[in-house]
Amino acid sequence: MNDPKLESFTKISAESNLNRAAEEEKSEQITKFVRTNPDYYEKQFEKIGNNSRFVWTLNIWAGILGPIWFSARGLWNWGLTFLIIETFAFVQIIRGLFGNIAAGAWERIAQIEGTLILRTQQLAAAIESKSDKADVYKRSVESLEGAIGGIRLEAQQLEESGIYIAIGGAVLLVVIKVVQVVFANTALEQRFSDWLSDSTITFGMPVKHMVLSTVFVIMIIVATVIHYSFPGVFQLLIDFPTNPNIRLTSIKWVEDFFAFTVSNGDAFFDLITLGIRMMLDGLELIFVQTPWIVIICFIVLLTWLSAGIRASIYSGAFLTYMGLLGFWGKAMTTLALLGTAACLSIAIGIPLGMFCARRPRFYSFIRPIMDFMQTMPAFVFMIPVIAFFGTGKPAAVVTTMIFGGTPVVRLTVLGLRGVPEHIREAAVSFGASKWYLFTRVDLPLASPSIRAGINQTIMLSLAMVVVASLIGAKGLGEDVLEALQYANVGQGILAGFSILFCAMMLDRIVQGDRK
Repeated sequence: MNDPKLESFTKISAESNLNRAAEEEKSEQITKFVRTNPDYYEKQFEKIGNNSRFVWTLNIWAGILGPIWFSARGLWNWGLTFLIIETFAFVQIIRGLFGNIAAGAWERIAQIEGTLILRTQQLAAAIESKSDKADVYKRSVESLEGAIGGIRLEAQQLEESGIYIAIGGAVLLVVIKVVQVVFANTALEQRFSDWLSDSTITFGMPVKHMVLSTVFVIMIIVATVIHYSFPGVFQLLIDFPTNPNIRLTSIKWVEDFFAFTVSNGDAFFDLITLGIRMMLDGLELIFVQTPWIVIICFIVLLTWLSAGIRASIYSGAFLTYMGLLGFWGKAMTTLALLGTAACLSIAIGIPLGMFCARRPRFYSFIRPIMDFMQTMPAFVFMIPVIAFFGTGKPAAVVTTMIFGGTPVVRLTVLGLRGVPEHIREAAVSFGASKWYLFTRVDLPLASPSIRAGINQTIMLSLAMVVVASLIGAKGLGEDVLEALQYANVGQGILAGFSILFCAMMLDRIVQGDRK
C-alpha cells in the first residue's frame, strides 16, 4: 500500500527538480544572449519578468556608452533615437561654450559696412560738389549706421546667451542619460524575449556591431557639432564633393538613350498610339456624341443597379450640376479619357496580378518597377512619355496609366494570396481542377480586394486629370489649369467639384453595396 506522505514528497521533489532545470536552462540562455556580466542581467531580467508594470532598473554602462551600447546590443531603434537627442545636446553645449553663435549677425554687419563705406564716399562727393543728393546720401548713411548698431546689439545679446544655451544642452544630456540608464534593461529584456522565439535575432555584442556603432556615433556627433558650432570652417561639411562633368555626362547619356529609343522604335510607339486613339475615339463617340439624356439615364440606371436608389439620385444630381454649369461636354471628354486609361490599366493589371500571385520571384522582379511608377513625380515621367508619344490625348492616357495602374496589380496579388489555404486544400481534396479552383474559389474570395484595386486605379486616374491637361488632354482638367493660370477662383472651384462628382459616381458604381 502506497504511503501518501512518500508520494507527496516525491511529487514535490520532482517539481523542484523541474523548476531547478528550467532555471538552469534560462540562466544558460541569458548567459548566451548577453555574453557580458550574465549574473547581473539574470537578476534584472527576473525582476522585470516577474512584474507586469514598469520596473525601475539601473544600467550604468548604457548611460556611459549611450547610443553605442544600444546599437551594439542590436537595439538600433533606441540607439538612433538617443543618438539624435545626444547629438543635439552636444551641439548646444559646444556651440554655447566655444561656438560663434553670432557669426550670421557679424556677417550681416560686414556686408552693411561695405555698403556704408560706399554711401559715405558718395556723400562726401555730393557735399564737395554741392549736389542735391547730399541729403539723400546722408539719410542713407544714418539708416545704415542705425542698422549696424541694432545688429551689433543683437550679436552681443547672442554671445551673452551662449552660457544659457550650453546649460540647456547639458540639462538635456543629463536627462537623456538618465533615460538610457533606466530603460536599457527593459529594452534588452524585451529583445531577449523576442530572441527566445526567433533564433535569427542577433545576440551578445558582436564585434561588427561594436565597431559599426562606435564609428557611426562618433562620426555623426563630430560632424554635426563642427558644422553647427563652427559654421564655414570645413567646406566639405557644407557642399557635397562632386564634379560638374559628372552631371553633364549623365545628362548626355540619358539624352542619347532616348534619342536612340525614339529613332528605332517609331513603329512600336505609333502602334500603341493608334490603339489608344481608336479606343479613345470610340469612348468619346459614346459619351460626347450621344444625346445627354441617354447618358444620364444610362449612368443613373447603372448606379441604381450597383449601389441602390439613393446613390442613383445623387448621380442624377451630379450630372445635372455639370450640365447646368456648362461642364457637360468637358465632363464627358474627361470620362472618355479616364475610361480609356482605366480600362487599359484594369485589362493589363488584373491578369498581371493573377500571374504574379502564384509566382513570387516574378512579382519580386516587377515590384520595384511598380514602386518607381507610383513614387516618381508625375511631371518627371511625363518627360519620356512626351519624347515617345508626343503631346495630346494618347500621351495623357499613357501618363495616367503609369500613375494609376499599379494598385490593381498589387491588390489583385494581395487578394489571391489572402485566400485561406485550408479552403483551397478542401476544394482540391474534393477533386477540384486548377481551373475550377481558380474561377470558383480563388477569384470569388479575392474579389473584394480586386474591386478595391479597380476603385483605386479609377481614383488615381482621376487625380491625373489636371496634370494630363498640361500635355494636351482636354476636359475638366483644362478648366482647372486655366483657373490656376489666371487666378480664376470661381471657375477652378466649380470645375474641381465636377471632377469630384465624377469620382464619386464611379466609386459608387464600382464599389456598390449590391452584390
